[in-house]
Amino acid sequence: MVQSILIYSMGEVIGDGLIKLPFIAGLRAAFPQARITWCAAKGQTVYAGPLKAVVAGYIDEILTEGPTGDAPLDVLPWVRPFGGRTFDLVIDTQENARRSLVARRAAKGRFVSAAAQARKPDWPVAVAERLARLLALATDGAGAPRPLTLTDPDAANAARALLPTAHYGGPVYVGLAPGAGGQDKRWPLERYLDLARRIEASGRKAVFFFGPDEAVDARAARDAVPEALFPEADRTDGFTGVKGPLLAIALAGRLTAAVANDAGPGHMLAAGGAPLLSLQKDRRKAVKFRPAAERLELLVAEDYGHEMAALPLDVVDAALQRLIAGVS
Repeated sequence: MVQSILIYSMGEVIGDGLIKLPFIAGLRAAFPQARITWCAAKGQTVYAGPLKAVVAGYIDEILTEGPTGDAPLDVLPWVRPFGGRTFDLVIDTQENARRSLVARRAAKGRFVSAAAQARKPDWPVAVAERLARLLALATDGAGAPRPLTLTDPDAANAARALLPTAHYGGPVYVGLAPGAGGQDKRWPLERYLDLARRIEASGRKAVFFFGPDEAVDARAARDAVPEALFPEADRTDGFTGVKGPLLAIALAGRLTAAVANDAGPGHMLAAGGAPLLSLQKDRRKAVKFRPAAERLELLVAEDYGHEMAALPLDVVDAALQRLIAGVS
């Protein structure tokens, strides 16, 4: 019986931390009673910061200090990595062979290594698929990534208050996340506004997600589509301690579908279980870093031109309608 698990990584910034959430949820589902330790060998992970509340109940311990395999000499036989601790199962998610040797020393039971899998010709390109492969190997095929179910009851309560369950004939919520870290990764805001108008005209309800640095775009969206919802800004609930990624992921579970650029909000919506239409700039990154949504539509601007603006509104709308209809 697996009672202790070590997940070995180099660390996580917000983007890859979000991509890994469905893997973490699938791991906990496969081993509900195990103590899960996450090692960020380079010492930094968003699971100890912005996503700490999100992974509560999924990860029991964050390990960042001591010999962890990051230093070249950690591989020497007299070094005691991880304080000499051993685990029933070790999943090594990174692909450096030297570091993998260090991680292997912590395994008193099964050891699953991305470094070993990376040498195989069928090793997936997509990060989410690589994690799914490791999870399947660790569970003899029984485990698979899944949407995150937040353990904080206030998160679910906040989401229900902000996006109430639709009664018969009531609104269907469709999320729109127009932001991205770089302007070149953004489908034009005007196209999102046109799409929101179509959503509203169809009897559904457009739900906008904007980050704290996108106030100008948020105001433009309010002016253009005043009937749309802005739940992160218009707090009408009594759970204002729920905010940031925790709130966005909770709200995702209330959406019938969502549209987002290649950016953090898209990964949050995917992690929360929203069927997602992801708008990407180039195919190489679209394949490797695609969101780990259970149901995903992917459109790549490169297939239509050179810039995000080349993605036609009608093509995006048609893909969104497939998601809403449940057609893969």
